[in-house]
Amino acid sequence: MPETAKVITAPPAPLFSTRKIVHMSMLIFAFLLPYLTWQQAAGCALLALLFNVAVLPRIGADLRKSPSSAAGGGVWTGIVIYPISVLALILLYRHDLHIAAAAWAIMALGDGTASVAGGALGGPALPWNREKTWSGFLGFIVAGTAGAYVLTRWVAVGAALRLIHGAPALAPEVAPGVVLRICAAAALVGALVESVPVRLDDNATVPLVAGGFMYCLYFVERSALSSNLPFLGRRILVAAAVNLALAAVALGLKLVNRSGAVCGFLLGVAVYLGWGYKSFLMMFAFFAIGSMATRFGYARKAARGVAERRGGARSWREALANSLAGAFFALLVITTHHQYAFLMAMIAAFAEATGDTVSSEIGQYLSERSYLITTLKPVSAGEDGGITIGGTVAGALASAVVVALGLGLGLCGKGSALIALAAAVAGNLFDSLLGATLERRGLVTNGIVNFAGTSFAGALALTIALCIGY
Repeated sequence: MPETAKVITAPPAPLFSTRKIVHMSMLIFAFLLPYLTWQQAAGCALLALLFNVAVLPRIGADLRKSPSSAAGGGVWTGIVIYPISVLALILLYRHDLHIAAAAWAIMALGDGTASVAGGALGGPALPWNREKTWSGFLGFIVAGTAGAYVLTRWVAVGAALRLIHGAPALAPEVAPGVVLRICAAAALVGALVESVPVRLDDNATVPLVAGGFMYCLYFVERSALSSNLPFLGRRILVAAAVNLALAAVALGLKLVNRSGAVCGFLLGVAVYLGWGYKSFLMMFAFFAIGSMATRFGYARKAARGVAERRGGARSWREALANSLAGAFFALLVITTHHQYAFLMAMIAAFAEATGDTVSSEIGQYLSERSYLITTLKPVSAGEDGGITIGGTVAGALASAVVVALGLGLGLCGKGSALIALAAAVAGNLFDSLLGATLERRGLVTNGIVNFAGTSFAGALALTIALCIGY
């Protein structure tokens, strides 16, 4: 009788991997933030980075992202990016360490709980990412909210103690209910970012996006919204009518498909609410100029294989990538007392989106060759991260047209217009840099790069505006 072969089954994966345990345990150091200066906190983050790089590999702990990476020798991206993200949070929010602590908690607890809940509970997959589950998504939100709220309140208590001893406060006095709502909203945004199907490590994306979102929400004031309520009822009706007509026309001209029309309608309404027809014209200028640039020389670009798909018709992905940041800043115009700062951010975001679209389309039309922004190596036109002189000049001029429109409409002054234009040009360069590095390696999609470019431009303009007192 032949021997029956024994089936060897792999041991079940542990509920909490070593990597997750290290990530979540490092969060203990966040409780020291109220008692450290930002310089001391940054030094601790650097020490954590050195520890992760120099010590952990020597003790034999398997901290790779997944067992499948063993074939390639192991990639320790997460364990390195994690302390780098903490350092970035501390540097970015050195005067608002409660935001750094909350975003840190969302990254560590939210991400860790999502993996555990998704693996243990399973359940239906997310419609936009079949590798993620609703149980993991909800687990991220719950744990991220709780962790962010606890650490925000902890830093607030520490700030009160510092005031007693004559030291500067590290967190504003905000009602606990408001803090909870902000933490929950930031955790939701973090969960959405974590669930996006890209290869870029979420230890980099989640804290930066959640932290920036939370920073903006702390500017929201009930009194600002209340002062705008009397005319918002009428404005939203006009916004719906105008955007419905625009969506129908764009759909009829095949400038967008159905999903692009629906998404564009919603984003357009949000932008219209910001400053009425004046803010809406900023978005319309981007849409009109970008659509013309896409259609310009379409046959020639199609022959080269670099033309936009679907005859240039934009979908919901392009609408979100190019207009979501501008719509977000537009809504903050009517909900904060820093309306001119957020107007500058909105103008910069739409100017960057216009410049990026025009530089890409005109550059591909003018030349079959472009140059990588990182190495200046010649590459085919249309390749990620490639730039041309003609396209760059055309993009800068397109951004200038949008900023000039904002100046003419009275949305900004001459100094503010220069800041918005500089931020838009910087955003275009940042977009190309991401394209040449992350997108070329397949870590992110073009939509993510476009969203990052508009967000960077708006954030840069907003930061400068707040620093000079807008």
